[in-house]
Amino acid sequence: MMKNTMKTTMLLAAMGGLIVAVAGILGGGSTTALTIGLGIAIVMVGGSYWFSDRLALASARAKVIERADAPEFYGMVESLARRAGLPMPRVAVSPSEQPNAFATGRGPHHAVVCATQGLLTTMPRHELEGVMAHELMHVKHRDILIGSIAAAVATAISFIANMAMWGAIFGGGDDDDRPSPFVLIAASILAPLAAGLLQMAVSRSREYDADRGAAEVLGTGEPLARALESIEAEAHATPMQGAPQQAYAWIHNPLAEAPKPRQGVDMRKLFSTHPSTEDRIRRLRQMSFA
Repeated sequence: MMKNTMKTTMLLAAMGGLIVAVAGILGGGSTTALTIGLGIAIVMVGGSYWFSDRLALASARAKVIERADAPEFYGMVESLARRAGLPMPRVAVSPSEQPNAFATGRGPHHAVVCATQGLLTTMPRHELEGVMAHELMHVKHRDILIGSIAAAVATAISFIANMAMWGAIFGGGDDDDRPSPFVLIAASILAPLAAGLLQMAVSRSREYDADRGAAEVLGTGEPLARALESIEAEAHATPMQGAPQQAYAWIHNPLAEAPKPRQGVDMRKLFSTHPSTEDRIRRLRQMSFA
């Protein structure tokens, strides 16, 4: 877990360095574009973070349940939360038939864990425990906050890049202190791409940490590994209706297409919010807690 935490820290630091570099290149050394971009990003992403639970539940058409609505499932989450040293989160169920789950909320005291009806219907108890332990680890690690920080930086970089591109197109290149229009346009295209790749890498790193945390709580990675095998097969056969917000927060990308055999390097992995299911399963089965 320490390795992935360090990786996440380095990725966030790289995003911070990228935004300073972008502001320097595209803003001619001025802090105005950086300040405006960060301000807009904080307002946009901060609002999304603060209301993340409401947005995610509405997008998934999920309803918060009480113990009487699903005693066994509710009790399972309660037991896992206790074992993980967490306060009891709210529990929700989405009507989607695709087996999947997510966690949201701005912190352990304002968290929601949600399972789809498809997950509750098809998943054996021990595998369901693995999935919900994974979601509780996202709560414990404050991954919604980390993802929001990464999104804010990426949004700011995109805003600054767009300002610079339109400035280069309509403002000309007579100012000796500014890069040429060609450099500005090239940087305005490449900078958001780099920011997006770093943001997705942060998301993948958090998935690995949540997997390991779940395995530690259960004392084995096998239940979650088996659950991921089932979810991978069923998710592609049962597409999720609509396009849910915060798709990165689900244990399996609800919008992912079925994997296709490829030779050589698969570039799709760089643009994915989730690690490959095959790699996650392999790592889980290599874990030992003896």
